[in-house]
Amino acid sequence: MQNNDIIRIAVQKSGRLSEKSLNLIQDCGVDYSAGSRVLKAMADNFPMEFLFLRDDDIPEYVHDGIADIGIVGRNEVDEKGYEVDILRDLGFSRCRLSVAVPNTVSYEGIDYLQGRSVATSYPKILKSCLEKKGITADVHVVSGSVEIAPTIGLADAVFDIVSTGSTLISNGLREVDTLYRSSAVLIARKGLSGSQSEKQRIIERLLVRIDAVMRARHYKYILFNLPEEHIEEVSRIIPGMKSPTVTPLYKKGWISVQTVVKEDDFWDVLEALQGLGAQGILVTSIEKMTQ
Repeated sequence: MQNNDIIRIAVQKSGRLSEKSLNLIQDCGVDYSAGSRVLKAMADNFPMEFLFLRDDDIPEYVHDGIADIGIVGRNEVDEKGYEVDILRDLGFSRCRLSVAVPNTVSYEGIDYLQGRSVATSYPKILKSCLEKKGITADVHVVSGSVEIAPTIGLADAVFDIVSTGSTLISNGLREVDTLYRSSAVLIARKGLSGSQSEKQRIIERLLVRIDAVMRARHYKYILFNLPEEHIEEVSRIIPGMKSPTVTPLYKKGWISVQTVVKEDDFWDVLEALQGLGAQGILVTSIEKMTQ
């Protein structure tokens, strides 16, 4: 029986998703000690136990209540089909699932797949995508080495995860259609997120931390000196969370300004500040930020 005073989180035991998942948890101030062969570990300073699993097992473990929450690719959630609650899209480990065909094939659109054979490790996602487009194809389920299927005559095309595309190229294939996009998500056992249990209160505490870490990644903290007469113009350019923090400098007619800027707006803001005579512009990353 599980301890109701802790939550169990399932994370990938190794691979591209594992490192980023554990980095996020550590950025949330949760410390733990575990060796590379350990499959279970307790956090040192937060009521959380880690389960280190294969990524494709995580949705099932969460669905069955063995783990309360988990971090896994959305593609695994959709492919396995277990009912779980998605608490957050974490934004990292982005990938796409695409159709690829041999370089010798003339591909003019998704209609090429009508009546043809497609090899994939994601039959549920593929069938759903094709159904939405009115395409009927012969789907071959392959557990690994999907890219070799056209070469050995198993399929006319493949549908698989693409990151850089180098694996496709090395197998004489080219990416022609992206049908699905995925990123890491935080999932929870169905109904747990709406309960009033102690586990739910622990999850809410964790979500506050995750939100603070994720929000900070979209902003930069900037500090600069500015001629005092331009403060109104600056406040319109970078209002900050409420308004910029302004401090008079010893040099008459000059002020120091502190604020935060969205990452996407940063370079435009920098050019505008320079145009207003800003000097000594200091830019730093933000570790955590609340609303």
